[in-house]
Amino acid sequence: MLSWRVVRGARLGAMGRWLTVVAAATGTGLLLLSALGWALGHTQPGAGAGVRLVWCLLPVAVTVQLAAVVGRAQPLGWPCSGLAAMGLGRTATVLIGAAGAALACALGSAVALLLFLYLRGDLGGVPYAGSASGPLGAGHRLPVAGAATLLALVPLAAAGVVAAGVWQPRAAKPGAAPVGLPWGVALTAVGLAVQVSAPRGDTLPLPSGLGSVSPATAAGWLVASVGMVVAGPGLVHLCGRLLALHRPGALRLLAGRALQQEARRIGRPLGLLCATATGAVATYDLQSGGGHRLGPLTTFAAALIGVCVLAITGTAMLEARGARARSTAALRDLGASPALLRGAVALRAGVLLAVAIPLTALVAGLATVPATR
Repeated sequence: MLSWRVVRGARLGAMGRWLTVVAAATGTGLLLLSALGWALGHTQPGAGAGVRLVWCLLPVAVTVQLAAVVGRAQPLGWPCSGLAAMGLGRTATVLIGAAGAALACALGSAVALLLFLYLRGDLGGVPYAGSASGPLGAGHRLPVAGAATLLALVPLAAAGVVAAGVWQPRAAKPGAAPVGLPWGVALTAVGLAVQVSAPRGDTLPLPSGLGSVSPATAAGWLVASVGMVVAGPGLVHLCGRLLALHRPGALRLLAGRALQQEARRIGRPLGLLCATATGAVATYDLQSGGGHRLGPLTTFAAALIGVCVLAITGTAMLEARGARARSTAALRDLGASPALLRGAVALRAGVLLAVAIPLTALVAGLATVPATR
C-alpha cells in the first residue's frame, strides 16, 4: 500500500496514469465476462465462446503491459536516497510496483464485475436489452468460480510481469546500441512470409462477422507484431546514429544523441504502436472490403486496445523527458537557447514519424489477409 499512499498526494499525471490502468482493467474485465455470458446463453456446440476468449487475449495483453509500465515507472520515480533510508533496495522497489499494478487491476476487475451484474439485472434493476445484450447471459446463473478466474487473470499477470523485473539484468551502458534489431527484422519477415503463404481457411472466425482466417495467418500477424516490438529500440538507435553522422551541427547532434540515449526506453512502445496501427489497417480493409460493420463489443475492444497503446507510448515519452531533464538543465546553464532545445525535440519527433509511418504502411500492405468465407 506504500505506493498508493504516496499516489494520494502525487501530481495529476501520476494519478491519471493509475486511473487509466483501472479503467483499462475495467474494460478488459467486461470483455472477459461478456465471453462468459455468451457461453451461458449459447450452450450449443460451436457457439464460439472459446474463440471469443481467444480474441480477448489481445486487450488482456495490452492492459497487462500498461499496468506493468505504470507499475515500474511509479516507484522508480521516487528519490533513491529516501528509499534507501527506508531500507528498500531494488528488489523491494520492483515488488512495490508489482503490488501497485496488481491492486489497480484488481480494482478495475471489481468495477467490471459490478457493471456486468448491473447490466444483467442481478443487482435489482432491469436487464439491459440493447444491441449488446447477447453476451450478458441474462437469466442464467453466473458461475462464481468462472467469473473469479477470468477477473483474476489481469491482476495476476500484471503483478507477474512487473515482478519479473527483479530478475532482469542491469541496464546496459547509456547510448549503447541495442542488439535486437536483426532479430526483430527477422521475426517481422518470417511473420509476413507466413501470412502471405498461409492457406485459406475458416477455422478461426473473426469478430463482428468479418469472416474467418486460418490459424497460420493469425500466428503470422502475431510473429510480425512481436518482431516490430523487438526491432523498435534498435531502429530508434539507428535513426539517432544516422542523424548525427557527417559533421552534425548543434541541432542534429543534440537530436541524434538524445535518440540514442532514449532508444531502449521509447523503442518498444513505438514498435507496439506501429504493430497496432498495422492491425487497425488490416481490420479496416476487412470491414470495407466485406461490407461489414464492427459490432459494439468489437468497437469497444478496438478502442480499449488503442487507448492502452497510446497510454503506454505516452508514459514512455514522459519517462524519457524526465530522464533528460538534468541534461536539459545543463544545456541551459551552458547557454543553449530555448529555440535550439525545441528544435531538437521537433527534429527527433519528425525523424521518428518519418520512419514509423512508412514502415507501418509497408508492413500493413504486405500483411495479406486471406479472403474471408
